[in-house]
Amino acid sequence: MRRRGESSVIADLMQSGSSKLMFPHPQGDALQAVWLNTAGGITGGDDFSLSVEVAPEAKVALTTQAAERIYRAVPGAPGRVRTRLSAGQGAMLHWLPQETILFDRGSLDRTLSVDLAGCASFLGIETLIFGRAAMGERVRDLHLRDRIDLRVDGTLVYADRLALDGDAETTLGRPHVADGAGAVATLILAAPGASGRLDSIRTGLPDTAGASAPSEDLVVARLLAPDGFEMRRTLVPLLTALSDAPLPRPWMI
Repeated sequence: MRRRGESSVIADLMQSGSSKLMFPHPQGDALQAVWLNTAGGITGGDDFSLSVEVAPEAKVALTTQAAERIYRAVPGAPGRVRTRLSAGQGAMLHWLPQETILFDRGSLDRTLSVDLAGCASFLGIETLIFGRAAMGERVRDLHLRDRIDLRVDGTLVYADRLALDGDAETTLGRPHVADGAGAVATLILAAPGASGRLDSIRTGLPDTAGASAPSEDLVVARLLAPDGFEMRRTLVPLLTALSDAPLPRPWMI
């Protein structure tokens, strides 16, 4: 994506397989892109990749059409999702996918890599739902590898690693892990002076969440909730405030 006059527009686009991008009518001056998996979910052996480059001064908000579903996988290769995002000088990049729902016996290996120029801004959220509480779903056998890397001017400033094998319900039930929470989210705000928003972020968090500022230009929050509905009750107003704009339309459905 690149800047053209007062608008952000598509500079180049390539898509294949069941991975598609849609571009709704913009709300404000940011280009909105919606990632759609027409296969309806991810299982063992699937391999998805998304690469987005935001040119200097362009503004882009990325989301997904719906919650992604990680279905039961037969023994063998896990489902793989690799996302690489970059933003040039003065660019704004929002990565706001909806939840990832993990089903029993699911297998997922996922990587999110973000590369920012020093004056770019980034807002990102990743939410994992371990079975849908309203459906009585339980996740007793899971293989999960989830990685997030954030670099600014080529320097690694944040790295997050999650590895979970076996009985996810029992592991998440431990007090020092998630104390029984069924939904976990990681929020990242990276921008010049981002730490100045730390107090307002903390004000919008429940008792089962926390936020810190590892540096002047970075704020990270971890949120726990009993289920996806309660997580959204926190995330929607929080992300709206941090975006300084309405959330992409799929979040409103």
